[in-house]
Amino acid sequence: MSKSFERYQRRKLISSYFSVILSIALVLFLLGVLGLLVLNTKKLADHFKEEITVSVFLKDTAKEVEIGQLQKSLALSEYTKSAVFVSKDEAAAEHSAEIGEDFLEFLGYNPLKNSIDINLNADFVSTAQVDSIAQSIASQSFVEEVSFDRPTLDLLTRNVKRVGFGILVASALFTLIAVLLINSSIRLSIYSKRFIIKTMQMVGATKSFIRKPFIWTNIKLGMIGAFLALLGLAGMLFYLNQNFPQLGLLQDTLQLGLVFAGVFIAGVLISLASTYFATQRFLNLRTDDLYY
Repeated sequence: MSKSFERYQRRKLISSYFSVILSIALVLFLLGVLGLLVLNTKKLADHFKEEITVSVFLKDTAKEVEIGQLQKSLALSEYTKSAVFVSKDEAAAEHSAEIGEDFLEFLGYNPLKNSIDINLNADFVSTAQVDSIAQSIASQSFVEEVSFDRPTLDLLTRNVKRVGFGILVASALFTLIAVLLINSSIRLSIYSKRFIIKTMQMVGATKSFIRKPFIWTNIKLGMIGAFLALLGLAGMLFYLNQNFPQLGLLQDTLQLGLVFAGVFIAGVLISLASTYFATQRFLNLRTDDLYY
């Protein structure tokens, strides 16, 4: 009889530990996914910003030396990611390929201009900064016009701010939910041992002595849950990198290291804090209150 009761208690304990580990692992996995999303949102936004092209159209009277010097100075500027010279013939060939017919035969001449296409570094892509850069370039006597897609730039700038703010709010909210869920799982686990806690207290055990094994046990559970969450994150990243290599998710090892370390530390700290306050609550309860 006693052996079957011990087996029952052991199964119950293992089931309790398993539910705590599983809840911690799932919550930390989702927290890690959100962390990766937060960090990669900027990378994705920067990618779209750097796709915006500023076209510097040159006068027909511009000399090769002047064009070469301008292209070189633009390429060396801190705001420039790339500066590519596009001749009027190359532009005409590209435009003909886009529309599916040779418009030069119809017009009889090439109306396009030689140009330098500039892609800016993401930190310099805003309406005010691009306007300032365009005005500076347009001051050159052999530059006819500096053009960029202003509506797209305005839309991109507004949406990046909105998305960034939305993700920060979601991150804060989800972090709070993660803490509450892990705390709830640990409190339920300790609740089942509330009579043991009170018995130990009644025979003279100090609060710190009673808390210590609970804290250490749940820290270990938190570490196991965090490890499982990290395995899930690693598997997800590997899958995404295999199928979408252009995202470059595995390139920034420092960033990934910070996310992984953050998930692990969060698992330990949340488990520690939740266990401390849960045990403290039951230590402060009167014996009669344990039944409610």
